[in-house]
Amino acid sequence: MPISTREVSSAEARTMVGAAIDHAATRGLAIAVAVCDPGGALVAFGRSDGVIVPAVDFAIDKAYTAATLGTTTEAFGERMAGKASLGIGLGNRHRLMSWAGGLPVFFGSDRIGGIGVSGASDHEDVECAEAAVAMAGFTVRP
Repeated sequence: MPISTREVSSAEARTMVGAAIDHAATRGLAIAVAVCDPGGALVAFGRSDGVIVPAVDFAIDKAYTAATLGTTTEAFGERMAGKASLGIGLGNRHRLMSWAGGLPVFFGSDRIGGIGVSGASDHEDVECAEAAVAMAGFTVRP
């Protein structure tokens, strides 16, 4: 997928961060959430009170991975698990995350960034990220 010149704006990124945290709160979850532009630069970050400390870096790395690779971190993890040499190589790469909770963000067919959520279970992280993307009017797939 080509990267567009359209990037997630600061306001849009903050909207997604807030929506993910609000969605998590309705389920009693504490999360960290990050939004990156297509090049992987952090645009917005937030966290729930009481989220575990490692979730902060995990969320940022999930957003980076999804934004730069244009795929979910879960799909990326499945690909890495499919071949031993890929999994070994992943361990040597800074910032790439293969746990569920990172989603690319699209506006039409343009990849405009990525969102990463961490702190809850895998499916809950994904659910919070999906809710945030939808609330902002974007999609996970073109």
